[in-house]
Amino acid sequence: MAPARPIDPAVAAFADMLGQEAGARAVLFYGSNLRTGSLEGVLDFYVLLPGPRERGIWPRVAYREWVFAGTELRAKIATLTMGTFAAAAAGELLDTTIWARFVQPSALIWARDKAATAETRAAIAQAMRTAARLAVALGPEEGAEEDYWRALFRATYRAELRVEKPGREDSILSANASHFRGLLPAALEDSGVPFGRSGEAIRPAMPPRQRRAVLRWWTRRRRLGKALNILRLIRATTTFDGAARYGAWKLERHTGIAIAITPWRERHPLLAAPGALFEIWRRRRSRITDSASGYGSR
Repeated sequence: MAPARPIDPAVAAFADMLGQEAGARAVLFYGSNLRTGSLEGVLDFYVLLPGPRERGIWPRVAYREWVFAGTELRAKIATLTMGTFAAAAAGELLDTTIWARFVQPSALIWARDKAATAETRAAIAQAMRTAARLAVALGPEEGAEEDYWRALFRATYRAELRVEKPGREDSILSANASHFRGLLPAALEDSGVPFGRSGEAIRPAMPPRQRRAVLRWWTRRRRLGKALNILRLIRATTTFDGAARYGAWKLERHTGIAIAITPWRERHPLLAAPGALFEIWRRRRSRITDSASGYGSR
């Protein structure tokens, strides 16, 4: 769970603010900005609240903009209870996102107390064990560590409603090579799954009965994965705090055209989307027309 580089003070301050405001147990930081140390783009946080496992669709997602020491920061924040996070990490829920995401690098950059630190680290360890068991159930009889993680990520991408470029799993593994080096045997040992080694190759000896049980567990989640993601997207259309500002920032980043956020657009981001897209189309067309007129007058 240790970050590849020191956490920027701006990120730590953002996490502290989010944790204090929410009365959280802990705040996790993950994603490409953790690896690169960059403050550009959108920072990704998970805010873990006190409380047992939640019912219904989770997490709640929000977008925040904040200025720290003259630097404008943007963040996407997923909020859920510690109970939900721990249960999902252990594979007790139908969710496929938590254990697949947190077997990858993350950083616990804010915690309420030592007990919250211990709870969060225990949940992350569970996520690694859950992912490792599925990786060897899906992977080859014998292979390098990355062969098993590659099988895991390919399977989870297919199960979720995500559009990933071919080879996305390879970029994850190459970008985080030091994190994954030695992780699989350690997680298997913690899970009580025997394995042998021959040089760099690993040969898991998961008992056939356990492997069948893991694959049955995965089949159910694979079949429901896309439906669950669709439900989360539908829920997000009414509960994504700051959705209009997030969408406007994304549009400006990709098109270079700033969209004004009116009170109505802030309250009704889904209804406002067609009008915003039409405004961008109209302004881009106007730019093209102006450019052509200027060229023709020379």
